[in-house]
Amino acid sequence: MIRIQNIYYMLAYAFQVLNERGYKKIATEDFDNTAELCAAILARGISTQLKRGLGRQYIPKTEPLSSLRDKIDVTESIKTQAFLRKQMICTYDDFSVNAYMNRIIKSTVQLLLKADISKSRKKELKKLMLYFTEVEPLDLYSGNWNIQYDRNNQTYRMMISICYLVVKGLLQTQSDGTTKLMDFLDEQRMHRLYEKFILEYYRREFPQISANASQIPWQLDDDMGEMLPVMQTDIMLSHADKVLIIDAKYYAHTTQLQYDKHTLHSGNLYQIFTYVKNKEAELRDKEHEVSGMLLYARTEEETQPDHTYQMSGNKISVRTLDLSRDFSVIRRQLDDIVMEHFSIAV
Repeated sequence: MIRIQNIYYMLAYAFQVLNERGYKKIATEDFDNTAELCAAILARGISTQLKRGLGRQYIPKTEPLSSLRDKIDVTESIKTQAFLRKQMICTYDDFSVNAYMNRIIKSTVQLLLKADISKSRKKELKKLMLYFTEVEPLDLYSGNWNIQYDRNNQTYRMMISICYLVVKGLLQTQSDGTTKLMDFLDEQRMHRLYEKFILEYYRREFPQISANASQIPWQLDDDMGEMLPVMQTDIMLSHADKVLIIDAKYYAHTTQLQYDKHTLHSGNLYQIFTYVKNKEAELRDKEHEVSGMLLYARTEEETQPDHTYQMSGNKISVRTLDLSRDFSVIRRQLDDIVMEHFSIAV
């Protein structure tokens, strides 16, 4: 079972803003559940944003006005007989705090207020919502999460990501139609966070190593590559003439059971082998050493993979990362991978 505190550390690497001074206190708190953690991060983020000022956007608004503004809707003015009240129906853009991202935040907070979080946290969130009185809630089920960020709204990125985790990962519909907030993030959402965490950990802690989520081109004998899938790695570490391709996996079961025998997920092994062999072929004219690793989040199952295979001249490892341990242990496990493959002292 993953420690709640470790979810915070994973988020802190995935979203660098959580390393700023205003969030440092959260790292020292103990949380009973994930909803409490998300509520704490969101409360701190909202408080910080309020000091900068809530984001605004131009929102089309149509209403009867006594003084003309922007476009006049003559047809609607006649239909409603607004002129009898010495008014005209006008359509104009209102620069309002009722911006889409503020609406997402308010709606998510309303969900968290129904969750199993402390009374003091609920009181804190309610107090912050006093600044959102002009913001209308929205239906988070049908909301658009594909938000474009720029320098004007970049400070919202982490908060909207937390809202996404709450809505998509914590919210569960019950058989009677009601909803409740679960005490964990689902496998799909955790897989994305796990993958992002490992990549950002190596970027931050080992600047001497190139850490990217790079694509690997297919090494074809001709130019007929139509319909081939993109080979998108999770993490590719490069240093000098050595390359380590890591495929991060977050599953409920780290192995598959066939005929009472535990084996590796065949698709995972085929994938990492394909990545390694194509990368090796790409570097054939250079000094190189390409290795691969399947890095699973450790589960509570008795059988856990821990093997190294030599496959057609390349080393393919299978390891687990124990997210139930203190973060210092997780750090040591990740550091050991770098020491093993690149002989870099920590």
